[in-house]
Amino acid sequence: MVQSRALIGLEAANVTVEVHLANGLPSFTLVGLADVEVKEARERVRSAIQNAGLEFPSNKRITVNLAPADLPKDSGRFDLPIALGILAASGQIEAPRLAGHEFAGELSLSGHLRPVRGALAMALALRGKPSAVRLVLPAESAQEAALVPDTEIYGAQHLLDVVRRFLPLPDAPAPENDGWARVRPAPAAPALAQPDLAEIKGHAAAKRALEIAAAGGHSLLII
Repeated sequence: MVQSRALIGLEAANVTVEVHLANGLPSFTLVGLADVEVKEARERVRSAIQNAGLEFPSNKRITVNLAPADLPKDSGRFDLPIALGILAASGQIEAPRLAGHEFAGELSLSGHLRPVRGALAMALALRGKPSAVRLVLPAESAQEAALVPDTEIYGAQHLLDVVRRFLPLPDAPAPENDGWARVRPAPAAPALAQPDLAEIKGHAAAKRALEIAAAGGHSLLII
């Protein structure tokens, strides 16, 4: 099982990606109230795994379930967890090591990770949980998620960057072009001591004009 999240409005609901491989007529079935974009993940995941130099179990009957079944799922955010679920089910990565992580990311046909919507909502959903959970996202989305304090966010550039962390063999030194990194929020710029408009008493109309001019970048002349 691989953990992910669906974006429902401003909330990120938990989704469990289950993968089952069975003998029989080769097929790739995706169930769990998946929208068209999610069902198209079958072709993206197949190509990404093969082009990354990994083995896609094309001689198996593959069933992917996105639970809970009554929760709508859309977009390509489930590409990465589906790919990891297939690799775990086929024994190419260690399934137990996926525990304590949540994944989201759209895969290109070459295996590169593309950003997804709702990274901030996913990070907010993890904040304050009793047990620490690592959130793994495409690098661009990880920058957004890292704005939430007290979260552990990791960004990756390629499917292989993620797979290397869950191989059954002892961890090998990462290659120089490894795209995996923990993303931390940029330090806030120190506040500069300067006059504050709130210190001005009265003059409501003039202050309103100043605020509108500043917000719109307009010129202003006060006499």
